[in-house]
Amino acid sequence: MHYGLQAMCYSLQAMRYNWHAWRYSWPVPATPSSRTSLPLWMIALIVFGVLAILGITIGLLVHFLAVENRTYYYQGSFKVLNIPYNSNYKRETSQETNRLSKILETKMMDAFDNSDIYRQYINSQVITLVPDSNSVTAQIWLVFKGSRAMKENTKRRIESILYQMLSNHSGSVTTDPKSLRILELSKTNAEKIINNCCGRRARMSATYDRVKGGSNAQEGEWPWQASLKMNGKHYCGASLISDRYLVTAAHCFKKSKNPRNYTVSFGTRVNPPYMKHYVQKIVIHEDYKPNEHHDDIAVILLTEKVVFNNDVHRVCLPEASQIFLPGEGVVVTGWGALSHNGEYPVLLQKAPVKIIDTNTCNSKEAYNGLIWDTMICAGYMEGNIDACQGDSGGPLVYPNSRNIWYLVGIVSWGTECGQINKPGVYTRVTSYRNWIASKTGV
Repeated sequence: MHYGLQAMCYSLQAMRYNWHAWRYSWPVPATPSSRTSLPLWMIALIVFGVLAILGITIGLLVHFLAVENRTYYYQGSFKVLNIPYNSNYKRETSQETNRLSKILETKMMDAFDNSDIYRQYINSQVITLVPDSNSVTAQIWLVFKGSRAMKENTKRRIESILYQMLSNHSGSVTTDPKSLRILELSKTNAEKIINNCCGRRARMSATYDRVKGGSNAQEGEWPWQASLKMNGKHYCGASLISDRYLVTAAHCFKKSKNPRNYTVSFGTRVNPPYMKHYVQKIVIHEDYKPNEHHDDIAVILLTEKVVFNNDVHRVCLPEASQIFLPGEGVVVTGWGALSHNGEYPVLLQKAPVKIIDTNTCNSKEAYNGLIWDTMICAGYMEGNIDACQGDSGGPLVYPNSRNIWYLVGIVSWGTECGQINKPGVYTRVTSYRNWIASKTGV
């Protein structure tokens, strides 16, 4: 009995240990961990950050929509009265066109400069003149800056200021305020209008820097400048005068007159070529003789039209009667050598020079009578700044009072580069204006 109870006790004790072992072998359900709440200062910081980002976003939107200045372009027209019909007003380079355009541009500039929106005014130009029986319609181009919020108000102020200007009949012209029309343009269409005009520059340097003695040109600064390449290598300069024609020097074709040997490119670098074009035809002046300097002019016809843009468009050709006086400031550009037999630049070079009196250029110490009336000298008698090898055929240009650029000369010849009493000699474009027209229709 004692042993039986003792065995029963041992049996119960074993069951107890087995129960505990079984119980602890069960999977124990996980108790949820207590969530630690963020400190108040951290919550406040997050809220502040979100509000700050929101505030900045709203502020930027307000700034760009209401404050940020944008550029706006406008095209307009109005009539100038009591002007008898004259077909010369159709020609953009005629004396009549320049005279009337200058008067109207001065009136517009004065009107806007003296207005309450003078800070927004950027530019105003006469684009074309259309003559009628007893009037001329001026088509104008305007540029202003302003916020989007003030856009409509600015347009109304432009119209109001121009209306008042046209209503004021003091001065040399009478205008019709009721004929005024103003239309907003897109940037693309505005650039097309200005780039289709000759001699305008969408991009300009602030100063004339001082190709010997010159400096790097900026993109679009001389949009008519072309590189005439022979077998892919820069050989001469040329000037774009229409969407298919260029003028250059006749002596550039001494080695070959085959159009297939030449290509034309634009921009400030000759390599890689920008807007590469092929040559269809070369027309050399009939009286040009190799190794002589007179009649040193040729025209190039391209196989396809040049698409004008801010960086590439045509220069104005002067009227045959136009006079460029000694002392006038002009600019020569090109990729020619930086000195006689020197290195060639990577970028297009520009150099401001002055027209030199033919008698001075023909003096004994200078060219001793070699300068014809069909030539023009430019540079400095003291030397230094001059065109050089590789500039041949390139442009010598002049800005008129409206800042429209005209082709005065074509780089032709000279004694070395930048020598004392040996300035550059150029083909005088006015002497060949009619010849150019006969070959190109320009």
